[in-house]
Amino acid sequence: MAFRKAVKGTLIGGGAVATAFGLSQFFEYRKNQPKWARLAYAEAQGELNVPYKDALPTREEQLSTLRNTEEFDVLVVGGGATGSGCALDAVTRNLKTALVERSDFSSGTSSRSTKLIHGGVRYLQKAIMKLDYEQYMMVKEALHERANLLNIAPHLSAPLPIMLPVYKWWQLPYYWAGIKMYDLVAGSQCLKSSYILSKSKALELFPMLKKDKLVGAIVYYDGQHNDARMNLAISLTAARHGAAIANYTEVVHLLKKPDPKSGQEKVCGAHCRDIITGQEFDIRAKCVINATGPFTDSLRKMDSQKTANICQPSAGVHIVIPGYYSPDNMGLLDPATSDGRVIFFLPWEKMTIAGTTDTPTEVTAHPIPVEDDINFILSEVRNYLSPDVEVRRGDVLAAWSGIRPLVTDPNSKDTQSICRNHIVNISDSGLVTIAGGKWTTYRSMAEETLDAAIKAHNLSAGPSRTVGLMLDGGKDWTPTLYIRLVQDYGLENEVAQHLAATYGGRSFEVAKMAKVTGKRWPIVGKRLVSEFPYIESEVQYAIKEYACTAIDVIARRTRLGFLNVQAADEALPRIVEIMGKELQWTEQKKNEELEAAKKFLHLEMGYKARSEQLSKTTEISLTAQEIARYKKRFYKFDKESKGFITTVDVQQVLEKLSIHIDENALHEILNEVDLNKNGQVELDEFLQLMCAVQRGQISDSRLAILMKTAEEGLDLRGPVSVDRSGGGV
Repeated sequence: MAFRKAVKGTLIGGGAVATAFGLSQFFEYRKNQPKWARLAYAEAQGELNVPYKDALPTREEQLSTLRNTEEFDVLVVGGGATGSGCALDAVTRNLKTALVERSDFSSGTSSRSTKLIHGGVRYLQKAIMKLDYEQYMMVKEALHERANLLNIAPHLSAPLPIMLPVYKWWQLPYYWAGIKMYDLVAGSQCLKSSYILSKSKALELFPMLKKDKLVGAIVYYDGQHNDARMNLAISLTAARHGAAIANYTEVVHLLKKPDPKSGQEKVCGAHCRDIITGQEFDIRAKCVINATGPFTDSLRKMDSQKTANICQPSAGVHIVIPGYYSPDNMGLLDPATSDGRVIFFLPWEKMTIAGTTDTPTEVTAHPIPVEDDINFILSEVRNYLSPDVEVRRGDVLAAWSGIRPLVTDPNSKDTQSICRNHIVNISDSGLVTIAGGKWTTYRSMAEETLDAAIKAHNLSAGPSRTVGLMLDGGKDWTPTLYIRLVQDYGLENEVAQHLAATYGGRSFEVAKMAKVTGKRWPIVGKRLVSEFPYIESEVQYAIKEYACTAIDVIARRTRLGFLNVQAADEALPRIVEIMGKELQWTEQKKNEELEAAKKFLHLEMGYKARSEQLSKTTEISLTAQEIARYKKRFYKFDKESKGFITTVDVQQVLEKLSIHIDENALHEILNEVDLNKNGQVELDEFLQLMCAVQRGQISDSRLAILMKTAEEGLDLRGPVSVDRSGGGV
């Protein structure tokens, strides 16, 4: 039976490869090749006008341009990857271009992805098995765009090997055939050739893998990127080429005027509001492009209330866990989860990212990750990791939900069918809508959208020039650029590597703004939090990149909020202080920013789900011995047997051990456990904490670690006086 399965898998896999090769060759030489296949990499930067090579216009200057320009050729609504791509495509065709975004650039789905630049292995499987031409061309297009994106933003992206572990020997040739098929379709744009690993070699490269029944593994390559920074790079590149762009600028309603020939009402711009100041103004444009992702239908209904909804939103949750869960440079693919969806397990920014889920959801600007989805991902991860690796709920450092804007094609007879790629639709009034698609293909989607817009509105423009067009920071980047930052400015090696990988050739501008530390080393570059390489001058530079709020800094200019909610929470006061000074915020405004950012971390970055692991409803399932041991520890701090401890109690114990902790920091440590927020930690709250720690629901409680360390220090000291104690633990 096993042999029959093996033969079947090999035959199917081999047939799939042969079919893929035949399709690849046939479609490659078709007379009507798609435009992206015929385009050569453009060396067009020297030919293009770049009016802002050095300093960008300020946000106020951009708003002034939007207000005072008589008419734009194109107004793009939406500052995600696709909207920013449309603006860049338009402006590089010498069209007078404007872009407005209701929140911040990349604040929605584009910053909440799996961070992969990929063609879609599972789409290719469907294409070959069902001989589906559309699916095949979608993968082919995505693989072309993958190569282009890695080329135009080398500082923000890189190839990543991804391992597919195999636990049934007969599946090895089957999966190998599928992955080789992926390489085949990529052709000359294949990043690196896939290969098979033996069991021992697989465990050597990925020691966290479950060993039991492991047969071997297959490794293939896709791209990985910093999605929010990539989106921002596209937006800034459009601005440098002359597009007028503004975040925190919402469309209140669309402007219309009668067509002189037909008399029909045509969209001719938008009435907008600057959310920061409340000022309202009109932006006139020959063409308006709707690139609002999950909010596609909202803008379509501004055009016509009778318009049927086409967006079918789906929520995808991701979690971040410590970097020790995966090797530094090897991802993992689970091709068959319990709900049938692919799960990725990837190293990212020295952490590990896992996801994603796929559940229907309502459209919202503030999606919240739910506990069920977080636990589902953890459960799937446990299936592939060694029993030696305890996958704990408490190790989830951050979690977020992104809304995948799946769409139905309004031009299709079957309006219930989900469009597997993307659609470009032009309404009767001339509103151009681009919807659906995926991150990787943002550029080709933008090109197709502009081609349709130019034709529909008779705009004077040439072909797209964005293939091979370097994004902001990419042109002057080299793999050794960080060494110059260390040598020229005296930055820490880790900080220099981070700056080079985030800002590329513009990292020198950030380094120049860094202040002297006063230490022997590093000479400049004070960190926002000790365990992450983000430095204070990045906050100042973020304002030059149109950051308007503290959330913009922790979520998108840096990725601190996505990597560790507690670290982001600790960095917030300093971030608000720096921004307040630069933007001349009042004390009230500073407090508002601080509260808004804390709310963002609490709801949208998983802090709420994390804190709910320790709640009043937590069952205290400790043995009598454990309860006695923890009570003893608690009463070392609660000397008066009050039944609760405060910051004063903890400080008194720490002083005996000559340990000093800042009062504000100590207050934060206790506040994590103070469930009823009355300024004190009661005995039952402490027991719940220790129970959650034992269960793995909480893995890095600062109070639990602090009290255990202090208890051990007191026990070691015995009756020894403070003067003879050695001054610490």
